[in-house]
Amino acid sequence: MNREEAREMDMPDGETGTGTVRRKPWKAVFIILLILFFLGAGTVTGIGMFVANSLKPVEAQGESITFTIEPGMNSTAVTKKLEEAGLIRSSLIFSYYLRYKGEGSRFQAGDYALTPGMTLDEMIAKFNAGDTIPVETVRFTVPEGMTVAQMAAQFGNAGIIDEEVFLRLVSEPQNFMAESIRDIPADGNYVYWLEGYLFPETYEIVKEDFAEHVMVQRMLEELDRKLEQLPEGWQQQMDKLGLTFHEIMTVASLIEREVVVDAERPIVAGVIYNRLEIGQPLQIDATVQYALGEHKDRVLYEDLRVDHLYNTYRHNGLPPGPIAAPGLASIRAALYPEETPYFYYVTKKDGSQEHLFAETYAQHLENIERSKQMEAGGNG
Repeated sequence: MNREEAREMDMPDGETGTGTVRRKPWKAVFIILLILFFLGAGTVTGIGMFVANSLKPVEAQGESITFTIEPGMNSTAVTKKLEEAGLIRSSLIFSYYLRYKGEGSRFQAGDYALTPGMTLDEMIAKFNAGDTIPVETVRFTVPEGMTVAQMAAQFGNAGIIDEEVFLRLVSEPQNFMAESIRDIPADGNYVYWLEGYLFPETYEIVKEDFAEHVMVQRMLEELDRKLEQLPEGWQQQMDKLGLTFHEIMTVASLIEREVVVDAERPIVAGVIYNRLEIGQPLQIDATVQYALGEHKDRVLYEDLRVDHLYNTYRHNGLPPGPIAAPGLASIRAALYPEETPYFYYVTKKDGSQEHLFAETYAQHLENIERSKQMEAGGNG
């Protein structure tokens, strides 16, 4: 061994005779991997913190915000709109959260009251349930047998309608679209053109859309819908009776005002047709009340003499038009009357609201006495 070799053997590990230091390769790799690890760990931590923060509710505020999901809007569009409204922190993270939860496909359209500070799960539950802001509506009920004048007075007093506007509209059928009013005779001497055609029902109309003409149109449309529930071939049945639809509605209105017990409606219809067939005056008290323009518990003999086209004591045949709003049962009875020998009926005064029927006038007088006795017995 020469001196040079001996000197190199005495030098510390990693040094050469030239004065340079040579590190082993695995140390450099280790350092690089360590750096990458910390960088990766930092990135993952940062992403995790971002996601966690994005899933948190926005800062709570007291006032709610009206948020609308339009019909056909998908969950992605909903999340973007939520972010724009300041109700969530990130639409991107919310979209991934919906996928993770398997949600977003059952969101229902409508207006929602959302308060900043709500959790994402609270919003999801609200959208799934369709827990929308209640729409303010106008709700009103038209009882069977109600007249146009009574509707105007009742709903006018309740502040729902302008009474004068309503009464003007029901005399202007040309302003409305409905199949049922298409054939109202133009030459009729009506108190109100649409009397009897405003179907009795409970209605609910969005307040924002409500107006007198909307109210009238809605009731006319309801009549069209209800007529679809009649037996198939009911139009042909009118032909068999030899009556127009307007006349059927008139008969139905008479039945409605005269009868309470459903089973008696076809019988009273048969009485009306029997009297019409022989040209006998109908002598229906309800037509007198309509002519007088007021309801009376007891019609007096002097009332029967009122000179009015609707007074069936003074004028033969049907009145010019309906006298009230008939329900479907009365319309059906007018179309399908019971074949009966009766020409007369009188109300039982026993509280049952049923009638006593008679074939002859003599029998009718006897029934009147029987009815009086029922009343006296009840009072006794």
